Formats: sequence, structure tokens, C-alpha cells
Amino acid sequence: MKNFVVKTLANAGALGVAVWLVPDIDLTGDSTPDKAWTLILVALVFGLVNFLVKPIVKLISLPLFILTLGLITLVINALMLMLTSWLADTIGLDFHVDGFWTAVLGGLIISVVSWALNVVLPDGD
Repeated sequence: MKNFVVKTLANAGALGVAVWLVPDIDLTGDSTPDKAWTLILVALVFGLVNFLVKPIVKLISLPLFILTLGLITLVINALMLMLTSWLADTIGLDFHVDGFWTAVLGGLIISVVSWALNVVLPDGD
């Protein structure tokens, strides 16, 4: 359970950095606590998408992964971020990613920041 909380907070932090750095990734809300809760809920959706959908997409795209020497991962991360944006909009969360190239840049930032936060934060092991 502790590992789940740490990973969710790391995802929320990474999403927050992406919202801060990329102008076309929007997180709106009435107040700062409202935005923080929205960010945590979006992080939960993002974690669920990465847990359920991403492995299937990676398996299907295995030949492209080999052919592009792993660069297809950037596209997969962008698609997972766009799917998260769509799901967040569907359930009424104020999070939006505007366009594919924005999602590529956001996915790259989220990957790097999430990796760094997972290295720094304790994971219960």
C-alpha cells in the first residue's frame, strides 16, 4: 500500500511539473487545494492507464520497439497521456492535453521527473 501511495505522489509531482513547464497542458481549478486534489486524481487515472493499457500497447508494438530501438516508447507515453486527458475529461476532472506533440513533450517530462522522484522517495523495500 505504501508503494502505491509513493508512486501516486510521484506521478502527481511529475504531472505537476509537466503542467508547469508545458503551456498546452492545462490544469484548472478554483483554488490551489482544488488543483492539488485534481492533480492527485489525475495521477490515479494516469497510474491506472499505465497499469492496465500500457502493457498491452507495448506488447502489440513490440516489432516497432525493436525496429526503432525503443524510440516508440515516446509515442506510447504520449498516447497514454492523451488517453489520461480524455478519461479525465470524461469523469469531469479539469486536466487537458492539447495535441500530440504536446503529449510527447509532456510524456518525456513526466517520465524523467517520475523516475527521479521514484529514486528519491522511499518505496517500502
